[in-house]
Amino acid sequence: MQRTLILTITTLLALLFITFTSASGARDTDTIRVYSIKAGDYIVTKKVEKTAEEWSEILPPDVFHITRQQGTEAAFSGKYWNHKEHGIYKCIACGQDLFHSDTKYDSGTGWPSFYEPVAKENVGTETDTKFFMVRTEVHCSRCGSHLGHVFPDGPKPTGDRYCINSASLTFEPLEK
Repeated sequence: MQRTLILTITTLLALLFITFTSASGARDTDTIRVYSIKAGDYIVTKKVEKTAEEWSEILPPDVFHITRQQGTEAAFSGKYWNHKEHGIYKCIACGQDLFHSDTKYDSGTGWPSFYEPVAKENVGTETDTKFFMVRTEVHCSRCGSHLGHVFPDGPKPTGDRYCINSASLTFEPLEK
């Protein structure tokens, strides 16, 4: 009887441990650490996960096509390609800080170009092999929205050119 009780208690403790660690793991994957320009430091924030249907209900059709279906706007057509105001370029879908205007430059391509994001944690990349090319796609690390592509032909100090769709961005002015 005592042995059965010990086995039962041990089993219950093991189940509680497994349940607790699984729940903890799930919570950990629901949050990310990113840089906030306004906070001037890294913050922990929740990831934004929605179905395609939910995104299509809240994003205009052109923005949905670019951010959720990896579309591309025509060169020189976006509202930020020649934008020169001082501030933060944010993800249009979730509001995460992506690029600072101090890193924006005229690449001559017709898309907003930046030589680095506000922090490497704020964007994600993956290989894109569409259209018989190998490119590096850039997406928002918080909600997964497609932003554009990064190429190794940018200016110093990074040598990178983040070529971003205006439709993927919103802008928040900052005082100098």
